Amino acid sequence: MLPCQRALFDLPDDTAYLNCAFMAPQLRSITEVGLQSVALKSAPWNLGAEDFFRDTERARALFAGLTHAQADDIALIPSVSYGLGVAASILPVSRGQNILLLAEQFPSNVHVWRERARSSSAEIRTVPRPPGDAWTAGVLDAIDSNTAVIAIPNVHWTDGSLVDLRAVGARAREVGAALVIDATQSLGAMPLSIAEVQPDFLACASYKWMLGPYSTGFLYVHPRWQESPPLEHNWQNREGSEDFAALVDYRDTFQPGARRFDVGERSNFALMPMVVEALEQLTRWGIEEIAETLREKTHAIATLARDLGLEVAGAEARGPHMLGIRFPQGAPADFLAFLRARNVHVSQRGDSIRISPHLYNNAADTHRLFEALRAIT
Repeated sequence: MLPCQRALFDLPDDTAYLNCAFMAPQLRSITEVGLQSVALKSAPWNLGAEDFFRDTERARALFAGLTHAQADDIALIPSVSYGLGVAASILPVSRGQNILLLAEQFPSNVHVWRERARSSSAEIRTVPRPPGDAWTAGVLDAIDSNTAVIAIPNVHWTDGSLVDLRAVGARAREVGAALVIDATQSLGAMPLSIAEVQPDFLACASYKWMLGPYSTGFLYVHPRWQESPPLEHNWQNREGSEDFAALVDYRDTFQPGARRFDVGERSNFALMPMVVEALEQLTRWGIEEIAETLREKTHAIATLARDLGLEVAGAEARGPHMLGIRFPQGAPADFLAFLRARNVHVSQRGDSIRISPHLYNNAADTHRLFEALRAIT
């Protein structure tokens, strides 16, 4: 269990921010690094060729360490939709095959597959929300010999309900389907081993549980797909790009591993040092320690919610870091505005009131949340 880390964030005492699944507040240390990084461009003569590669390689290695992957298998991307676009452009999908999604899945992991299905005359197969939010059984039942791609999250973005990725990965390999994971709502807050799950692709944005800045993220690419064409052809992705004097000697060969899939201008001198600082802090805390600490917080919230007559999935059916509560008759009108007026911040996604604490939350935040809930129920 980790102690409360509120002092590391710029959070007022009277604000209960239980909304990390929307966007993480910024660590003070990341703000400091960001301010220093923004100033770099005011003196570009101090930047050298090595500055285009140092932080990107550090970030790649740190992300790989947190996910039990190899740094060579990690690409740097600006968004999950970019990473899923890479996957959709590479994976083979034929007429009559199906692409498997979850009901109410995040749009970035739906639209790209709808387009891929249309272009391939394939079928989108959507797993409906199961009783008790037991997604894994529904996903496994929906996979068949015609499944080309399984594109799913680790936890559902609306309420944190869990999918057993190891079981799904094993089934995918049995039928020869590709597994593509959007891990944005899990990585950084719960353990996920790429070595164990063995996905074909895994994409993750930085700005939520990874605590990093917006417009940054990561893409794992299984080695079997690393000889595929990238979405774009930028200078840094080519072999030998570290030698600026030789850039006029155009090369057809790429940087090793998944680096060919890096977004252009990946070096972003303002954002990349902030990404590194966030990853280093997560590494210092430890992902398992974060998960166990958040599990205690969400357990306490779930218990109090049930005492109020609200519906909450069991602990075995959801991730340790977020939960959805549901009003039996639906959420009251203007529910979120009512909470915001009391400095309580959560999200509503579908019929789920999504509560997502982090290490900066304390008992006073939970008390403030349930004061508001009691007043409106």
